[in-house]
Amino acid sequence: MTKPPRTLAIVDAGGATLSVALVGHLDGRWRLLGSLAGPAAIDEDALLAAIAERTASADPVLAAGLGLDAGSRADVPRLTARSRPPGKLLVVGATERSLGLLMAEASRTSWHLISASPETHDPREMTELALDGTVDAVLLGAGDPPGPDERGALDDLAALGVAAARRRPDLRFVLCGGIRDRRAWRAARADDLDESRIVEVPAVAGRRGEEGLLRAALEGLRADPLDGRGAMRRSVASLADLLDRRVELIEVGFDGGTRILAEPGTGGGDSTTESVITAEGGLIPPEPGDDIIDGVLAWSTGNLDRHRLIDRLRELRIRPWADAAGDGARLRLAAASAALARMAAVTEHLGSRPAPDLTIVAGGAFAGAPASAIALAVAGTIRRPGATQLAWDHARLLGPIGTIDDPAERYALLADLARDALVPLGTTFVAAASGSRQGLGRHGRGSVGRVDLAGDGLSMSRELAGDEVHFMDLPPGAVARARFEFHDAVRLGRRTRSAEVEVTGGLAGLLVDLRAVPLRLPERRDRRRTMLAAWSELSWPGDDR
Repeated sequence: MTKPPRTLAIVDAGGATLSVALVGHLDGRWRLLGSLAGPAAIDEDALLAAIAERTASADPVLAAGLGLDAGSRADVPRLTARSRPPGKLLVVGATERSLGLLMAEASRTSWHLISASPETHDPREMTELALDGTVDAVLLGAGDPPGPDERGALDDLAALGVAAARRRPDLRFVLCGGIRDRRAWRAARADDLDESRIVEVPAVAGRRGEEGLLRAALEGLRADPLDGRGAMRRSVASLADLLDRRVELIEVGFDGGTRILAEPGTGGGDSTTESVITAEGGLIPPEPGDDIIDGVLAWSTGNLDRHRLIDRLRELRIRPWADAAGDGARLRLAAASAALARMAAVTEHLGSRPAPDLTIVAGGAFAGAPASAIALAVAGTIRRPGATQLAWDHARLLGPIGTIDDPAERYALLADLARDALVPLGTTFVAAASGSRQGLGRHGRGSVGRVDLAGDGLSMSRELAGDEVHFMDLPPGAVARARFEFHDAVRLGRRTRSAEVEVTGGLAGLLVDLRAVPLRLPERRDRRRTMLAAWSELSWPGDDR
C-alpha cells in the first residue's frame, strides 16, 4: 500500500512570475513551510530546492522527518496551476449599437479585444482583421430578430465569416444572433466547414441569462482544467463554505484579472458563486492605449510626463521584474490601481452587492507593495459602503488548490492551509455621505464624527475628518468592536448616524475611509498628484515625499 505523501509542492505559473510553495503534513494537518516567487522563466525545481534548503537550515529535525533531503526533492508531488496568455478576439457587430452590446459582454472574458463594424470599417478592412494571424477567434453578432438598422449588414457579416473560415482553418467562430441563417452562410455549408470551429449563442439583448451564455461560449473556447484563474472560483466557493462567510477575491495578474464573489451554502458544497475573468484586469496590456496611460497617470504620484510614462509601462511589460523597488514599486501599484478600476467598471453587477465579510487580494501585481498601500489601493477602487476584512493570498495557493476535482479533498486541504495561505491585512471601513456622491465633510476640514475601539486589551479613540482616510493600529490576530458616531447621517447599506462593527487586525490595521463613493480625483494633474501623495505618506512606511 502506497504511503500518503508527507510534502506537497504547490506551483502557480503566471504570465510574469512563478510561485512555488512547499507544504508539509505535520501533527495530522498540512502546514505551509515556505514559498518563493521569481521570474516566469526560472526553473521551478530551483525555487523548490531553495525552500527545502531554507527549511532544513531552520529546522533540520523537521526537514529530516519530512524527507527533504537533496535526493528526494524531485519526488515531491506537485499541484500546479498555470495562466495562459489571453487570446485575441475580433468582435464584429452589424452596427455600432450591437457592437457595443457585444463588447460589453466580451470585456468580461479573458480575451484581448479588437472591434469593427460596417459603420466604421469597409469589407476589406474587416477581412484583413479577420485574416491577421494573431487573431484566434471571431465573434459575429446582431440582434435576433435583427433591427432595421442591422438588416443591411447581415449578409456582409456572414460573407466575412465564410471568407475567413475558408482561408484560415485554425480560426474559430462564435455566432451571436441570426448570422447562420443568412444566405451567404447557408451557401457555404456545401464547402464542408468544420462544425467544431463554430459556436452559436442567442443574441445579446440585455437579458442576463443570454449574456451569460455568450460569456460561457467565449470562455469555453479557452477551457483549460489547469487554468489558475478558473480554478480560483472553486477555491473561493470552498472557502465561503469553510468560513461560513461571504467571500470576495480580487486578483490582478500580468495578463488578466479575476473578481469572484461567493456566498456560503448549507455546508454541502452548494455555495453560490459569481465570477468574472477579464483581460481588462491585467496589469499592462501588450499595447497600452490612451485609456490605459490615462488610467495609470490618474493613480501615479510620480513626476513622469506622459511620454516617459509610456516608456516605463512598455519596460514594465517587457521586464516585469526589473526596478521592483522604490519608484518602480509605486509605479506597479499605480498600474495595479488602474487595473482594479477597470475591473470595477466591467463588474458593476458585483460591485452593487453589499460589502463581503472577507476580501482576498491575489496576484503578482501587489508583490513589493506594503500592506497599507495594498489596502488603500483596494479601498480606493473597489468602493462599497460597509466593513470588510482584508487578506492576501501571499503564497498564491488558491489557484492550484482549485484544480483539485474532488470537493471534499479540496475543502480538507483548504481547512488545513487557510490560516497559512491568507495573510491578514486588516479591516477596511467605508462610509459614504447620505443622499450625495460627495465625501463626508467639506474638503477634509473639521470633524465629521469619531470612532472608539475596544477589545483584546485595546482601547483607543479618534476624531474623524471628512474626505480623508485614517489608519489605526490594530495588530494581526486582534479582534475589537469599533463604534462609529457621525454628526450627520451616512450610508452603510442604510442611512444611519451610528454603527458598531467587529473589526480584525492585520499588517495594515484598521482603515477608515470617508472619501466620496465612487472616489473622484481632481482633473488637474498637480492637484490630483498632491492629493495622492498625501495618502501615499500614510501607506508607504518611511515615505518622505
